[in-house]
Amino acid sequence: MFVFLSKLLPLLIYPLGLACIFILLALALRRVDRQRTALIAALLCLWLGGNRWVALALARSLEYRYLPPDPVPQAEVIVLLGGGTETWDAPRPMPEISSAGDRVLYAASLYRQGAAPYILVSGGLLDWNHSPTTPAEDMTTLLVFMGVPAEAIWQQNASRNTYEDALYCARILREKGLQRVLLVTSAAHMPRSVRLFEAQGLEVLPAPVDYTISESEWRDEWRAGPRSWLIGLIPSAEYLATTTRMLKEYLGMFIYDLRGWY
Repeated sequence: MFVFLSKLLPLLIYPLGLACIFILLALALRRVDRQRTALIAALLCLWLGGNRWVALALARSLEYRYLPPDPVPQAEVIVLLGGGTETWDAPRPMPEISSAGDRVLYAASLYRQGAAPYILVSGGLLDWNHSPTTPAEDMTTLLVFMGVPAEAIWQQNASRNTYEDALYCARILREKGLQRVLLVTSAAHMPRSVRLFEAQGLEVLPAPVDYTISESEWRDEWRAGPRSWLIGLIPSAEYLATTTRMLKEYLGMFIYDLRGWY
């Protein structure tokens, strides 16, 4: 039940869900001034959540806490967290890489650089998801396609969230006598992931990827003229999605901290 509620309830406080609640409230209220207040609140949710400056500032606040290691350190195993693939299901001819698929590409690259002799792929299915394959299985297929030997890949198929990723991966690694891991996930997801894996007693070397904005792009944003700034202030679905992803990470860290998982 906790996993279900953890997926459902945040949808009501992300900008789009919160805006819908304010609109429904406006429809239910009878006083015109209160209706107006609720509609203004809905508009602010969409405007703040969907403008470029808020979205990119939130992204940088999370993503730049960890940078890709240079040089790449040696580890006992690469741990690759799920979330970067679309399952192998008709009409898809094979597992596909999603917007966070850089995780899979980077893990393969690290393996080919000799950063670790094994890759542990982590990702199971939610209770209500009846996909024919798990994210761990899909990532394995793609890694093998990119030249990683199948015998160098271990699968963890049971986890339903990041906490369980850390919990179940740590069990597998303890059984194998391994502790030093090169953790690969999206940059925004890395702060939450590092804390959870370290809480399991593992030595974590962060290897983030999938950055929303580069350093040069961020500098260019501030050098742009008034026309670009005006466009950035107008809400867009792209930046609304970015803001939502970043709020998801902050909310996840807050809830995990309350539950004592760190």
